Amino acid sequence: MESWKVNLISVWFGCFFTGLAISQILPFLPLYVAELGVQSHEALSLWSGLTFSVTFLVSAFVSPLWGSLADRKGRKLMLLRASLGMAVAILLQAFATSVWQLFALRALMGLTSGYIPNAMALVASQVPRDRSGWALSTLSTAQISGVILGPLMGGFLADSVGLRPVFLITALLLMISFAVTLFLIKEGARPRLSKREQLSGKAVFATLPAPWLVVSLFITTMVIQLSNGSVSPILALFIKELTPDSSNIAFLSGMIAAVPGVSALLSAPRLGRLGDRIGTARVLMATLVVAVVLFFAMSFVTSPLQLAVLRFLLGFADGAMFPAVQTLLVKYSSDNVTGRIFGYNQSFMYLGNVLGPLMGAGISAAAGYRWVFIATAIVLVLNVWQFAAALRRNAKAANN
Repeated sequence: MESWKVNLISVWFGCFFTGLAISQILPFLPLYVAELGVQSHEALSLWSGLTFSVTFLVSAFVSPLWGSLADRKGRKLMLLRASLGMAVAILLQAFATSVWQLFALRALMGLTSGYIPNAMALVASQVPRDRSGWALSTLSTAQISGVILGPLMGGFLADSVGLRPVFLITALLLMISFAVTLFLIKEGARPRLSKREQLSGKAVFATLPAPWLVVSLFITTMVIQLSNGSVSPILALFIKELTPDSSNIAFLSGMIAAVPGVSALLSAPRLGRLGDRIGTARVLMATLVVAVVLFFAMSFVTSPLQLAVLRFLLGFADGAMFPAVQTLLVKYSSDNVTGRIFGYNQSFMYLGNVLGPLMGAGISAAAGYRWVFIATAIVLVLNVWQFAAALRRNAKAANN
């Protein structure tokens, strides 16, 4: 078997265990904050939000640094650093005795992040360009699978063995990622750049054939993640508004939150292969337009079933978006700056992780739950416009 295929399979399992490990903590994080002594409703909401978002905030700032280091020292080393670093940070969270300690350790976890973007960059640098869409889409199913199973596994373990042991189990899963990376992934010979030889951020963009299009893709990444996260703070409350007499709101919310991941898992490799045939930019544009329509439709639902069906359809588009962006980033960057470009892109993704829930919570408080879906659709419309403008500019430059 070709070495890049072996690496793809190995990195898939590494990304799966990483996605599983990170997502299985999130459902009960507010409960753990309460266990650490935070009692009032206001303080609990504040600390839950802070401990959740600090990881993404720190990651947004350090991702370009790790991408730069990956281009200089190699991506396998960054994969080992990320998996081991996160394992240690999560292990220590099991022994936190105050919410301040948890907050600091969640920040440390953000500092050590970067497994999945470096895995993407490793595969992107090795796979044949005409199969990059399929390969990156297939790799994205690993994280999607982990994110689907993680909350279910985390909730079951928290009910069965308690909150603190889940952190220990999560750390063990990340050590499995570390072992898979250490023993199975082969990076091969690639040029190493010294710090002096490495390009500055401005010089990196100067080497790109279409820097404005790359920046447009960064913005698109942020908007995709923002649209995914804007609904998170209000989903359970909106479902409760739709069915006020229901006795299983938590179960309904969990199911409706998970259904886009199921359809994304089904669609990602197929749409990635389609992008390799007809053009990745076309697939990305089409899925963005579909997302606009579905978010507008969600603002009119009258039952949880209607919301579930629309979110299931949204998952088919979600399955193509991130891999399409990453495939285009590979197309419009060279191997010696791929790590930097993927690092910048990851920073924009983390910014979307922070801005989405803030937007959703703010709009729902000011105007109501349904306006969150409308506002998200409007943001997506603006992104479709800016991405279309970037594509037209790139086509015009290519024709001149």
